[in-house]
Amino acid sequence: MNALVKLILCTTALHATLVAAAEPQAGASAASASAQQIIRAGEQPSAAGPTEYFTGRVRIDPVWPADEGISASGGLVTFEPGARSAWHTHPAGQRLVVTSGVGLTQEWSKPVQLIRPGDVVWCPPGVKHWHGAAPDTAMTHLAVTGTVDGKNVTWMEKVSDEQYEAR
Repeated sequence: MNALVKLILCTTALHATLVAAAEPQAGASAASASAQQIIRAGEQPSAAGPTEYFTGRVRIDPVWPADEGISASGGLVTFEPGARSAWHTHPAGQRLVVTSGVGLTQEWSKPVQLIRPGDVVWCPPGVKHWHGAAPDTAMTHLAVTGTVDGKNVTWMEKVSDEQYEAR
């Protein structure tokens, strides 16, 4: 297992937060901005991926919210076999680090790509894409998503079965 995957797995044991639902922690103040902060595992609940943005069963576990210290959020997203996101873009881009399973990703008008643990996917700002699990295997990735003016994603239409199966 490479060092990056080990680091991510270690991080998941320490943190559990949701990209979209992450709120500043109770007790965090402007005075603590210069002090180290710890978000304890279990302090933030997992959430189901909303059906308007995902096909199939998806669980989102927040890792950290975007804030004044860093304008990117992090979240672990687990897709059950066949589950996937809708088409979407990110105003400041997104990096995906596959931590387990086998997944698929596709940029608009390009072929579907197979992704495996340790793979890092860069989704440039404004590029229409989707990602999810392979048909018979679940997949989890760490999503590090840039934020511009408080926004980190623009959702579009769902990926059709024909698009998903076009490999």
